[in-house]
Amino acid sequence: MISHAMEDYLKAIYKLQQTISPVPTSALADQMNLSPASVTNMCKKLAELHLLNHEPYQGVTFTEAGEKLALEIIRHHRLLELYLAEALNVPWDKVHEEAEKLEHVISEDLEERMAAALGDPRFDPHGAPIPTKTGTIFQPPSKPLSQMHAGNHLVVIEVDDADPELLRYLGKIGLYPGTKLTLQEYAPFEGPLTLQIGEHQHTIGHQAAKAVLVAIAETDSAN
Repeated sequence: MISHAMEDYLKAIYKLQQTISPVPTSALADQMNLSPASVTNMCKKLAELHLLNHEPYQGVTFTEAGEKLALEIIRHHRLLELYLAEALNVPWDKVHEEAEKLEHVISEDLEERMAAALGDPRFDPHGAPIPTKTGTIFQPPSKPLSQMHAGNHLVVIEVDDADPELLRYLGKIGLYPGTKLTLQEYAPFEGPLTLQIGEHQHTIGHQAAKAVLVAIAETDSAN
């Protein structure tokens, strides 16, 4: 039997492995705000269940079964986020927390019904890709806004959903997935960014810009 805590670990590992693999247990401890000893013990248990490969001081990687289970949990979570937003009008800064509570307990039947009601969606309200029922996932190419350059014409692909306060702010200035913008100015030494969004200019900090994934808009890529 896989506990809810174990499912949370698998989900966190999947997120971290998008940027680093094997995933260091120290990075996992920071991500989950837990002690390194607790994380190491849990990783050993997940390895005993053949869900992770765990080498001391080398980090962790998924087994085939572990990655399949992680993607199933992520599918539940992101479908729930979209269903809460679309069907129940839950604000996008609140759906993550609610989905965290529900993702462990929904049945496969309810998952299929939600997916059908939503038209088998590909992305959640924050632009994160929803894994298919067979475990495939399409991640559009993107980079953090903080890595772009002044003059770039951009489109928002995804916004990190971990910080509700940040989501409220980004929503207030209109930085949703699909929003087009121009990076007008980027102050040196990781200073603030000035954005043109529609007819309005907004300034956001470097840390906030790291949470917004963007791609070059077609007007730029065609040049």
